[in-house]
Amino acid sequence: MRILNSQKKQYKAIGHGLKPVVMVAENGLSEGVLKELERALTDHELIKIKISVEDRDEKKAIIEAICTQTSSILIQTIGKTALVFRPADKPNPKLSNILRNQGAL
Repeated sequence: MRILNSQKKQYKAIGHGLKPVVMVAENGLSEGVLKELERALTDHELIKIKISVEDRDEKKAIIEAICTQTSSILIQTIGKTALVFRPADKPNPKLSNILRNQGAL
């Protein structure tokens, strides 16, 4: 799945105001974390993830694993925070960060 640079720019603007909804600790991706990521992506489509890992290579590997295992796209990484997107089959207008912010763009 690919997205246009114009879409990426819009998603970055939306993501700026979001707070992380999932935290990944030193122990990495547990089954519970993956379930929560799936739920958050299904509900919100665009989410921020806080990754509490000091090593850059380990953080990058965790982000790649998240994107692979959840079939999502990395939009942006700033410090220990990643912005990830996965379109929903039937987005809920009350929960989707994309739909809720379309009028603001």
